[in-house]
Amino acid sequence: MIIDALVFDKDGTLFDFASTWGAFGRIALERLSEGDTQRAAELGHVIGFDFAEERYRPDSVVIAGTVDEIAHALTPHLPGIAQKQIVETLNHASAAAIQMPAVPLAPFLEEMRKAGLKLGVATNDAEAPALQHLESVGIRDHFDFVAGYDSGHGFKPGPGQLLAFAKHVDVEPARIAMVGDSLHDLEAGRAAGMVTIGVLTGMAAIETLEPFADVVLPNIGYIPGWLSQN
Repeated sequence: MIIDALVFDKDGTLFDFASTWGAFGRIALERLSEGDTQRAAELGHVIGFDFAEERYRPDSVVIAGTVDEIAHALTPHLPGIAQKQIVETLNHASAAAIQMPAVPLAPFLEEMRKAGLKLGVATNDAEAPALQHLESVGIRDHFDFVAGYDSGHGFKPGPGQLLAFAKHVDVEPARIAMVGDSLHDLEAGRAAGMVTIGVLTGMAAIETLEPFADVVLPNIGYIPGWLSQN
């Protein structure tokens, strides 16, 4: 097996999902409910988020869905607020979320680049917040390619973002590994003809990921060892 490039999901892969996105859920729902905590809790239930505990259900649309999909779920419960406005509120809350890296990212990414690998990010977050998140921890320049759901390549589980990355870095999909924490990530990788690496820094259990992954690792920090063995 020869791997010349890695394309990463962002939330739950580069960044630990639970410790990063609990605050986002609270902030976004407080804004949408105008500070009414009971209303915020009701909206949280709609998107699979326990407002009091700042915790997501495994089936939450927030885990792998796009901002548009989250807004679509909330719109019927927010009469008088346009879906576009909900998207804007979610994007602002997302951009403000403090990112908690799954591992020390700069040295990990520097090691991958020194090994000659091309690196990309494919996220179902919007592109602008995604770039802010990468910039906030000083790793934006480590990536050759960053795509959000609104970048024009579609979104996961479709393969469009991944194939756009492959074209951008001029590497055959079979020589690229898609790294992610959800079924959307791994299904996209399989659809693109890539190697698939699952990680356990999101909300999915190993039993969920294994059928769609060539390997499941505790976190991305185990990738260099796995590559050297394969």
